[in-house]
Amino acid sequence: MMESNKAIGFIGLGVMGKSMAANLLKAGFEVFVYTRTKDKASELLSQGAKWASAPKEIAQKANVIISMVGYPSDVEEIYLGENGLIENGKPGIHLIDMTTSTPSLAVKIAEEAKKRGMESLDAPVSGGDIGARDAKLTIMVGGSNEAFEAVRPIFDIIGSNVVHQGPAGSGQHTKMCNQIAIASNMIGVTEAISYAIKAGLDPERVLRSISSGSAGSWSLSNLVPRMVEGDFEPGFYIKHFIKDMKIALDEAERMGMDAPGLSLSKSLYEGLAKAGEENSGTQALYKHYN
Repeated sequence: MMESNKAIGFIGLGVMGKSMAANLLKAGFEVFVYTRTKDKASELLSQGAKWASAPKEIAQKANVIISMVGYPSDVEEIYLGENGLIENGKPGIHLIDMTTSTPSLAVKIAEEAKKRGMESLDAPVSGGDIGARDAKLTIMVGGSNEAFEAVRPIFDIIGSNVVHQGPAGSGQHTKMCNQIAIASNMIGVTEAISYAIKAGLDPERVLRSISSGSAGSWSLSNLVPRMVEGDFEPGFYIKHFIKDMKIALDEAERMGMDAPGLSLSKSLYEGLAKAGEENSGTQALYKHYN
C-alpha cells in the first residue's frame, strides 16, 4: 500500500496537525490538505501540499486519510455526514482519526466504514506541539490488526511510540487514561512550582532537583519552564483539554467509577476558561495560583 499510493489526505491543521502533515511531506508523500480556514494551510501549501476544497474531495483523491480536528461533532460531520469521507470514499481506503474523541463514535465510524469496504482506525496522540514537530508523538491505536499493520509505516513517520491497543474504540479509551493521568499531574506540578516561588526559591534550581527524581514527569520538565517564563501559548488548548476531561468523566460514570482528581482538574480549568483563558495552553493553570 505504501509504494502503490503515496497520496495522503490530511484534515485539520491546528497546533499539532500542521506539523504532522509537514512531516509526511518531508517523507515524500503527496499530501492533500483541508481545513476550514485556508490561511492555516498557507505554509504547507508553500512546501508542496495540495489544497482540497472539502473532505469530499480528499475522499476521492487519497487512499489514506488522517483527521486531526477539535471536537467529536467535527469528527462525526467529517466521517458520517452527507459530504463526508465514508459517503464519498472508495472501497479499500484507510481512515485514521487522530482527534481525541469518544470511544462510542470511533466504534460507529468503524462499523459504517466496514459496510463500505473501508478500514477505520481511531489513533489519538499525546506529545503536544513539541512531539508533533519532532515526530515523537505517542500514538494509541484502535481497530483491526490488519489495518494497523497496513498503515504502521505512516504512524512511524509522525510518532516514536506507536501501540495497537485493540479493537475500534480502544485508542480513544487509552487516550482517556492518558488525559486522566495528566489532569491530576498538572495540579501537582503547578502547585509545586507555585509553592517554590512563594517560598522564595529559585524555580529553575528547584526544577533541577525534583524533575529527575520520583516527582519527575513530562509536564514538570516541559511545561513548568513555560509557566515560569510567562509563556502560555498553546501546545494543547485548555478548551480541548476540558472537552477531553468531559469525555473521560462520562466514560468513568458509565463504568461506575469515581474520579475525584479528574473532577477537580476539570473544575479548575473550567474556571480558567470562564476567565478568558480557553485558548491558552494547559500550563496556564499556573494563573490560578499566581
